[in-house]
Amino acid sequence: MRKIITPSELNYYSKSELSALFRKVSQDLAGTEPGSTKRRNTLASLENIQRAMNTRRTHQPKQPGL
Repeated sequence: MRKIITPSELNYYSKSELSALFRKVSQDLAGTEPGSTKRRNTLASLENIQRAMNTRRTHQPKQPGL
């Protein structure tokens, strides 16, 4: 991962797309060298993805009648 995936980019992803992206970026992390720019960018992307996933969980629309 060369660039950081920003929160604004993640606004257009569904919950399932975010989960798949999180898995992919997590796998990418395994191939990075400790202390490298690539590792820092990958970790920052993972944090942004996790934040987006948490936001989707806490801001779900209420269903009528509940």
